[in-house]
Amino acid sequence: MISLPALLPRFIVTVVTIILLFSSASAWKKDEFRNCDQTPFCKRARSRTPHSLPHFTLSDPSISDGHLTARLLQSISSSDNDSAAGDAPRPLLLRLSVYQGGILRLKIDEDHSDPSAPSKKRFEVPDVVLPDFEDRRLWLSRFSFSDDGSTSSVYLSEDFEAILRHNPFEVQVRRKGSNDPSISLNSHGLFDFEQLREKKEGEDWEERFRGHTDSRPYGPQSISFDVSFHGAEFVYGIPEHASNSLALRPTRGPGVEHSEPYRLFNLDVFEYIHDSPFGIYGSIPFMLSHGVKSSSGFFWLNAAEMQIDVLAPGWDDAAATGKGRIDTFWMSEAGIVDTFFFVGPRSKDVIQQYASVTGTLAMPQEFAIAYHQCRWNYRDEEDVASVDAGFDEHDIPYDVLWLDIEHTDGKKYFTWDKVLFPNPEEMQKKLFSKGRRMVTIVDPHIKRDDSYYVHKEATDKGYYVKDASGKDFDGWCWSGSSSYPDTLNPEVREWWSEKFSLKNYGGSTPSLYIWNDMNEPSVFNGPEISMPRDALHLGGVEHRELHNAYGYYFHMATADGLLKRGNVKDRPFVLSRAFFAGSQRHGAIWTGDNSADWDHLKSSVPMILTLGLTGMSFSGADIGGFFGNPEPELLVRWYQLGAYYPFFRAHAHHDTKRREPWLFGEQKTALIREAIHTRYSLLPYYYSLFRKASASGVPILRPLWLEFPEDKETFDNSEAFMIGESILVQGIYEEGQKSVSVYLPGEQSWYSMRNGAAYAGGQAHKLDVFEDSIPSFQRAGSIVPRKYRFRRSTTQMTNDPYTLVIALNSSLAAEGELYIDDGRSYDFEHGAYIHRRFVFSNGRLTSSSIDLAAASPREKFSSSCTVERIILLGMRPGGANKAVIEPGNYETVVEPGPLVLRAGAVSVALVIRKPDVHIADDWTIKVL
Repeated sequence: MISLPALLPRFIVTVVTIILLFSSASAWKKDEFRNCDQTPFCKRARSRTPHSLPHFTLSDPSISDGHLTARLLQSISSSDNDSAAGDAPRPLLLRLSVYQGGILRLKIDEDHSDPSAPSKKRFEVPDVVLPDFEDRRLWLSRFSFSDDGSTSSVYLSEDFEAILRHNPFEVQVRRKGSNDPSISLNSHGLFDFEQLREKKEGEDWEERFRGHTDSRPYGPQSISFDVSFHGAEFVYGIPEHASNSLALRPTRGPGVEHSEPYRLFNLDVFEYIHDSPFGIYGSIPFMLSHGVKSSSGFFWLNAAEMQIDVLAPGWDDAAATGKGRIDTFWMSEAGIVDTFFFVGPRSKDVIQQYASVTGTLAMPQEFAIAYHQCRWNYRDEEDVASVDAGFDEHDIPYDVLWLDIEHTDGKKYFTWDKVLFPNPEEMQKKLFSKGRRMVTIVDPHIKRDDSYYVHKEATDKGYYVKDASGKDFDGWCWSGSSSYPDTLNPEVREWWSEKFSLKNYGGSTPSLYIWNDMNEPSVFNGPEISMPRDALHLGGVEHRELHNAYGYYFHMATADGLLKRGNVKDRPFVLSRAFFAGSQRHGAIWTGDNSADWDHLKSSVPMILTLGLTGMSFSGADIGGFFGNPEPELLVRWYQLGAYYPFFRAHAHHDTKRREPWLFGEQKTALIREAIHTRYSLLPYYYSLFRKASASGVPILRPLWLEFPEDKETFDNSEAFMIGESILVQGIYEEGQKSVSVYLPGEQSWYSMRNGAAYAGGQAHKLDVFEDSIPSFQRAGSIVPRKYRFRRSTTQMTNDPYTLVIALNSSLAAEGELYIDDGRSYDFEHGAYIHRRFVFSNGRLTSSSIDLAAASPREKFSSSCTVERIILLGMRPGGANKAVIEPGNYETVVEPGPLVLRAGAVSVALVIRKPDVHIADDWTIKVL
């Protein structure tokens, strides 16, 4: 039994920790987190100048098992890092591999077979690269030497080759027949690899920060190198950081005032600032470059802390302009070199090449892409019922109601507060009767309570992360004294997934889904509010080596649990705050604890665009801001913008005022209702885009340059975005804004989605700003499917008819697609879907099938839905007065009409009324 005196110090620490926690929640506290100068590996690496390090030479290249292998020898010289210690560096092992689609993989690691190598092996990140990726490897049978023997080259694709320069070592990817590289590594001689070694007498490997000591038992082991993107005008990617700029701004070099690299280190950051290179909740070390002629990409599979500099022109030579090239500098605390070069050459090619390595987004259920209502916390079952009824009373659709941590019994996950939520199953069933679902929160910190069955099982089975001494790690989070499942371990992930069965998760139903928060992991009394780097995982892997992937494995295990709960029939929905490369395969993410201000509204767009470019298409930001109380105008503008986010959820801190959509007066309620209705009307288009993203990896929300890659005006546009190929949206980011300049790219016109007015492409337009919407446009030449009958939820819209909005180009032509399946199961993978192509040309609209599964037996999916309206934008008034429908040879009326059927709507386009053709059939409609 522990005595009271023994408990007092721990109690005092607890109280102090909680006080510090809640004070930090009120504002961003820069001092809680390390900068580069306080991070030894970053400070060491950044102090080096080009070609100042002992260089590496490539030796003994050969072909082995279809790879090009070689040794890297470092010249013997005094080194500026603490790994020299008088020992000659051991050779490193290099392996170069080539994959279908123009992908080059470079791995560099220590030679663990060397008798002088320590027993500790460097960590390689498992379960991120797709399991079948190796099946797509091209078997190298030979390589070529240059005439002077200074380089080796291997085939990469029909248009590209990989070049290895021997002395000094350098990797280049370049077009065949050209000396101009596309991407290169170590062109500036900054490659450094701190090898694992034995500690010398008198050495101090410990690192200290704000009272925390990292024992660093294996010493310095960082890696750094430069990567150059040739022909690039901008670089993008490497989330997650908040910024008003989509393009990555330089962090070092001439003209850079605040020199701090982009940090990739998953952290629980309260009320993050809106524009900073500081890393927040997730990390994806993937960067894309883009220029007028081509795009390329680079991905480093490494889950340790990473710092990345984007170097301003002239950083290496004040007289050099660096025109047509962007240099970057990558630094990591641990791991190996496991890098992927993507040659493009088009921007969408780069995205698809990256997706072929880490996967595409998991196709969600249809409800998940509709509107979600969340708050920390809805108090009890009565509160839940009241909020649910409020949406019905005010004619506002929604699909999901969320419960934060206060719904649990003493902050023990998989439990319910029996006083506040005595009948959780009945509560969920009432929501589901209207087609609505519920989401509850399940975080990784497990309350250390011997009466709590999850904690007891994890303790007995040895499933927790260990501290540096080998004991179960004990840190503080919402549940107080907590331990964390070691989700690196597949056995632990399997155990965790079983907790979501209906049997194990008491009070749950099949309509309950999950939210993973705090999974960076967040540890309130830990260094930088996180887990100590010397904590231990499966196989003695240090937390420093996998930190950025911890939340990824937790997310994976949770999604697997929901998959098993539904007998692998229903698609899971799991929202995660922390993420890593590959997280897109397991669910959605959001941008974390933002604030209710205009700056955070504006930064949400480049943040979500960046996530989409790096694989995480299913993402969004908290509508209205998590911290603070938005003014009504800001809240309305946020709903109007957020209605276009791929993930559309309102959320708020428990200290904020209630902000359900009907609490700001009837006028504001009407505006918010209209914004949400806009999203619901576009669900057929969004669902089709989600299917396309799940097949190709191309994001749903896109920067303008992804659709207009040769238009320089789009390259640094961070305020507007495309939804798929057909819709452009411009946010309103200032209070009381009366006008806005909108650049509409391309040679064709754009049609206002508010009033059908046409605007010329290839120029900026100064437009008046209206209270009822933000500027949005449909691209000429596109057909967008919509549904205009508003119900309580997506489930109740299933059998409603469609409207096709046709925006004609200068040739009076347009085309589009519609994808439909059952919205919940995996039957679509076996052909149970409807996929239609619509083409309008020469006065005829045709519908035909896009049969992706024609080569294999397929299951059947049917729909009785019809098309009730066809809107023709860009056809002159009086250009038609009837339409003939085949088969059947029957006529229907063509007449002027509004875009949306509502009281007071003005006729702005020609409308084919009630063609009543079935959405699943082949048909032709001729306009006369």
